[in-house]
Amino acid sequence: MNQSQTYPLQFRHFTQKWISVRCSSSSHTHLLLFILLLLFASGFASDQDWDGVVITQSDFQALKSLKHEFTDSRGHLRSWNDTGYGACSGGWVGIKCLKGQVIALQLPWRGLSGRISEKIGQLQALRKLSLHDNALTGVFPNSLGSLPNLRGLYLFNNRISGSIPPSISGCPVLRTLNLNNNKLTGTIPSSLANSTKLYRINLSFNSISGSIPVSLFGSFSLTFIALQHNNLSGSVPDSWGGNETEKKINQLQILTLDHNQLSGTIPATIGNISSITQFDFSNNNFTGKIPTSLSNLPNLTHFNVSYNNLSGSVPYLLSERFDPSSFVGNSQLCGYITSTPCPSPPPQTLPSPPPSSSNHRDRKLNTKDIILIAAGALLVILLLLCSVLLCCLIRKKAAKRNNGKKTGQAVSGRGEKGVPVVGGEIESGGETGGKLVHFDGPFVFTADDLLCATAEIMGKSTYGTVYKATLEDGNHVAVKRLREKVAKGRKEFEIEVVELGKIRHPNILALRAYYLGPKGEKLLVFDYMPNGSLATFLHARGPDTLVTWPTRMNIAMGIARGLRCLHNRENIVHGNLTSSNIVLDKQTNPKITDVGLSRLMTSAANTNVIATAGTLGYRAPELSKLKNATTKSDVYSLGVIMLELLTGKSASEATDGVDLPSWVASIVKEDWTNEVFDVELMRDASNSGDGLLQTLKLALHCVDPSPAARPEAQQVLRQLEEIRPEMVARPGDDSNKAAA
Repeated sequence: MNQSQTYPLQFRHFTQKWISVRCSSSSHTHLLLFILLLLFASGFASDQDWDGVVITQSDFQALKSLKHEFTDSRGHLRSWNDTGYGACSGGWVGIKCLKGQVIALQLPWRGLSGRISEKIGQLQALRKLSLHDNALTGVFPNSLGSLPNLRGLYLFNNRISGSIPPSISGCPVLRTLNLNNNKLTGTIPSSLANSTKLYRINLSFNSISGSIPVSLFGSFSLTFIALQHNNLSGSVPDSWGGNETEKKINQLQILTLDHNQLSGTIPATIGNISSITQFDFSNNNFTGKIPTSLSNLPNLTHFNVSYNNLSGSVPYLLSERFDPSSFVGNSQLCGYITSTPCPSPPPQTLPSPPPSSSNHRDRKLNTKDIILIAAGALLVILLLLCSVLLCCLIRKKAAKRNNGKKTGQAVSGRGEKGVPVVGGEIESGGETGGKLVHFDGPFVFTADDLLCATAEIMGKSTYGTVYKATLEDGNHVAVKRLREKVAKGRKEFEIEVVELGKIRHPNILALRAYYLGPKGEKLLVFDYMPNGSLATFLHARGPDTLVTWPTRMNIAMGIARGLRCLHNRENIVHGNLTSSNIVLDKQTNPKITDVGLSRLMTSAANTNVIATAGTLGYRAPELSKLKNATTKSDVYSLGVIMLELLTGKSASEATDGVDLPSWVASIVKEDWTNEVFDVELMRDASNSGDGLLQTLKLALHCVDPSPAARPEAQQVLRQLEEIRPEMVARPGDDSNKAAA
């Protein structure tokens, strides 16, 4: 760029005219003037992008005041000079203008401290204020409420104190208010809902107290309400119901009020909000029953009412759609898996018969009556004797079969106590002829041990139901009972399952045995992992349970190691990798489950599994057409799990109406990267360094829409190890040794 191009047009004309005069004159006065002009020009040259648009005096003074109040330890505001030149032409970092007025002030992640000057209220054209992820202190500026054009206010992840002033209602076109993770106190202004364009409000992780204003829940436009981790009390306003209110609120998608002190009952009228996708009322003091109307919400993907004082039965449709972690911590709540059974309703009292006449009251039994009674009693006795004899014969045969059984051999038999699951035990099939085959493992059991074990349902999937089985000797195993008609025929099944039983890797759950019942039952026996699934570990833990960054990285690396083994050594595509299919041992080391199950299943069953994975948020986009999982679609699922570890959000937790990868990408695109990370991680960012950002970049690489652009599992592992080299596995981790 020519230097003359940085000057105002009038100044260039003036200098050119003066130079032409200077050429015909030798006056010393002219020389002095020329030097002064050069000095003046140097001031313009320092602001090379200035195009002649001058910032208004009012806005310039406001920015000067802001800079004065900020502590800019990293020097990001050096471009904010004392002349104002370049402020509206891209020369000042973080400033955008229109016709000389500031419309956007964006300085996130700049390490700024100090406080926000009240002079910010002079920026009357300001539309967006983004100062998130700094170390700003001081009280919330009251003058922000005097900005008539403010649409987005992003001050999250700072240390701003004080209360939210009622003056904020003076921003009539405010759309997004994000103040989460500050030190705000006081109450939520009831006038906040006066901003008729407001669609997203996030006040979570503060110390706001008092009740929730009724006006807030009667807003016309809100789609996102996040008030979790505060000190809110009182009941939830029941302002959702009625035809008129339903029309107003039917855009709401996210409602999170967890970790407060709210009480009362859950309003049944929330069931009117058909658009809602996330509902979290956990860790409060709610009482009463869960409204049945909540079962009718068609788009609900995340539901949690755990750790309250709720009672009664969980509505059936909710118990079927959501796992037990959504309901635990309510001692009087029943009707979901792992809960105590709901009490049976009291028997109906039959109406008393009409009083009999004296003739019937004094009637005696005749000979015919006595004969019929005696014959009936004799028949009952004979049936009982036959039953006893039959049981004796069965036990005698079972005892003969059990003689000579040897460890490691195929064992035939059935449990004498085997009854359907309703009785708390695994069904044996009711006939002889079953087959139990052991692979290597820490202990051995017989078919009778397995089939008579007490069982507790741990979860259900498209493939079948998983039980925690307690054997007679006190040992625990995990048993997956495959659904009927989803597995291949017996011969093909056995060929494949024997191969799966050979796979041993520290990060793959070992298959220890399988059982084939006489009526086609198929049971797979695995090691039992006491810490449950990664999904439960991350998303259903108690409020005092923290998951550190090293723990999360160890989990990510372990999953990548297991996936590398499947792809490179075993030539297996998982096809259904989710956080629910990752289990954790006592040391929270991850183990991939459901490995190779697709080889045991029919094509129809596998297609159904892929479709289910899509609804849960783990399915790679290309599977909607190809239908066949690949190593690259597995890597996509791994990327989603890594995003879960980074954000603390579940994959099925639609965020702003989009899936987790799309939400994270949109936040990063807007340069609000810090908003994606789990608050727990940001509070301890000193331990993570640049690892969070590097891991986020890698996870986004894994979920690239193009399969060809995604890395292989081996590359993912290598990059994770480069991020945390101190956690690199010792040689031999991929050996053929059995997992501990």
